Amino acid sequence: MKHDAARGEWSEGEARYLVIRNDSLMGLFQRLEEPARSAALRAFAESVAEHGGRSAASYRAEDAEAFLARVSAMAARLGWGRWLLAREANALRLVVANSPFAAGYGSAAAPVCAPIAGMLQAVASLALGAPATAEETRCAATGADDCAFRAGLRP
Repeated sequence: MKHDAARGEWSEGEARYLVIRNDSLMGLFQRLEEPARSAALRAFAESVAEHGGRSAASYRAEDAEAFLARVSAMAARLGWGRWLLAREANALRLVVANSPFAAGYGSAAAPVCAPIAGMLQAVASLALGAPATAEETRCAATGADDCAFRAGLRP
């Protein structure tokens, strides 16, 4: 990750990043009523799967474990919490400690870490070699100790 103060930007390769308070970002979703909130979170996940997937593709390694380690390291570097990725037969499981999305949202009735689910979808598609889906199964914003996700091949 490179910071260019003269241009006022953070970048890595062709990808440009921005730094924003987690509560500023997630406050947007807090302000939406259902079903708009759920639709916006889904759209956020889809956008991250598409655009973040391009970044994930650049981290690919010949060895699947090395690829997952790179993704976990980059997530921590970007402030997306501490990721623990595990590969199963045709699936990935992810546990995230200190999710900035859950922390920024505050207390919620349903999972809110849609961007992590989107990124996991992209990572799983690359790691499993076919289109994947991902879902958050546990969220710190709902009172859990951490956030958990599962990704598998699309039916």
